[in-house]
Amino acid sequence: MKCIIIEDQLPAQRILKKYIKDLGSLKLIATFSDALQAIEMLKSESVDLIFLDIHLPKLSGIDFLKSISNPPNIILTTAFSDYALESYDLDVVDYLLKPFSFQRFVKAVSKVDAKIKAVPKTFDIRDQTTNEIFLKSGYEHIKINIGDIVYIKSDMDYTDVHLKNKKFISSEPLKYWVTRLNEFNFMRVHKSYIINFDKIEKIAGNRIYLLPDIHVPIGRTYKKIISERLIE
Repeated sequence: MKCIIIEDQLPAQRILKKYIKDLGSLKLIATFSDALQAIEMLKSESVDLIFLDIHLPKLSGIDFLKSISNPPNIILTTAFSDYALESYDLDVVDYLLKPFSFQRFVKAVSKVDAKIKAVPKTFDIRDQTTNEIFLKSGYEHIKINIGDIVYIKSDMDYTDVHLKNKKFISSEPLKYWVTRLNEFNFMRVHKSYIINFDKIEKIAGNRIYLLPDIHVPIGRTYKKIISERLIE
């Protein structure tokens, strides 16, 4: 499961990161010290789980929950028990009272896992060949291997899908590709670009170099996410 941490206290961040690493079944995408930063990230990236502190600067965890539509699974973390009742009204999965043990952490995550598995999976013909996709380009549907995609660039209401030696114009917007490629090793690095993380040759300054002669810009709001992804 892909997860993020929203926690302003460094000791609490370190504990959560250690527990996530020790558990092994979670993939930490990013850590934020305030909820406003996380809101910007969630506009372009989807996650399965958020570890959310209640007492945060600028915007509280409770107000954060009330401000976003269709939130992912939420595990609240706080040193105060006063908010337990209100948190369950907001449909959080669990409520961890600091300091909490690794065993209690595992129990909370297992509730998320059970909740996800309880949701019936919608059948999709693409599930039969998960490494391929039919790209809608004009009046054609072109079969491509997802691993061959180098990057995707937004062009108003359309997108340019770049392979190593080919480019296709897709009638789908960039938001579609963010969702469609979420389960693969792609990530958004700019408001107009999604890249295949496996194609990165190097990162220099504000640019990511993909293969020998292709580079794309890094958006200011995505620098921290990219840095944390690189050191996983």
